Amino acid sequence: MSTTLLQKARTVIRPSREAMLHRDPSVNRFWNDNKETFEAAWTEWENENGHAGIALDSSLYASALRRAIEEAWKDPTKETEVKDLWTEVFPNVYKAQFFDPDKLPVLRDYLKKVADADIPLRPPYGIVLNRGGAMLDPRSEGYLAAPTFQAFYQDLMDRYMRPVSRLLFPDVYGYDSQTFGFSIAWQAGKDTKLQPHTDASSVTLNINLNLPGEDFSGSAVRFMDSNSRKVESLTFEPGTALIHHGRVPHASEPITEGERQNFVLWLYGERGQIPYQHGPAAEPISAKQRWTIPQINSDGFAPF
Repeated sequence: MSTTLLQKARTVIRPSREAMLHRDPSVNRFWNDNKETFEAAWTEWENENGHAGIALDSSLYASALRRAIEEAWKDPTKETEVKDLWTEVFPNVYKAQFFDPDKLPVLRDYLKKVADADIPLRPPYGIVLNRGGAMLDPRSEGYLAAPTFQAFYQDLMDRYMRPVSRLLFPDVYGYDSQTFGFSIAWQAGKDTKLQPHTDASSVTLNINLNLPGEDFSGSAVRFMDSNSRKVESLTFEPGTALIHHGRVPHASEPITEGERQNFVLWLYGERGQIPYQHGPAAEPISAKQRWTIPQINSDGFAPF
């Protein structure tokens, strides 16, 4: 019997954690040499019902956000109903209920099946080598290439994140054609914190994927305002999201108990272009322009 690509992907010799931590050239070669094999393996896994009984669709979103988004796509003049759902919780940092907490088990069950598929996934070691994380965007090595997930991810970026970003941060328009994303899973006693930094994004969306009752201690996101020097630690509940300019300094505080799971999603322009912090004021655009999808292909550039 011939070996399938799924079987091949599961048995390939993988780079060590140490090699990944030290960015050994062999790690890059590993992902590049096996790219087509891994992509085909995810399709094979899906065709064999690896995610049987799990549907990733619009029902996962918080109902108020989903209804407002759908109406705005039909009639952009109704976009204020979307904007009203976001509360400014720190200078230029907004919060809203993004996923329905009661539907989060569907997404988490899917991610559990993905982990159990035993197909190599590249962790987001450009920031920290997070054991439970994965790259989500096709521009990244070793990304989660399952077709069902990719359709869900692209819809999230195109129909939800981008128009919301343009509503809250007008200067990102024109610097939002490219997508990037990864998941993280902070675990007490393991990869526990992230030092103060800014993101190489025009805008960042951070979504808490913890289930109701899946509590943790610590691991707040600490934001720093460059103008006022104000510092504040923010927590966000299951299914809620924080959105902010990538240039806003922030950090993850140490997690002391439990786990915290998140999607971290970025938008930026071609070849990593982002708006100037002290540049000229953004040119006004119409509601109709905000609710469009850029007709620009991925440039293949990955920030890390």
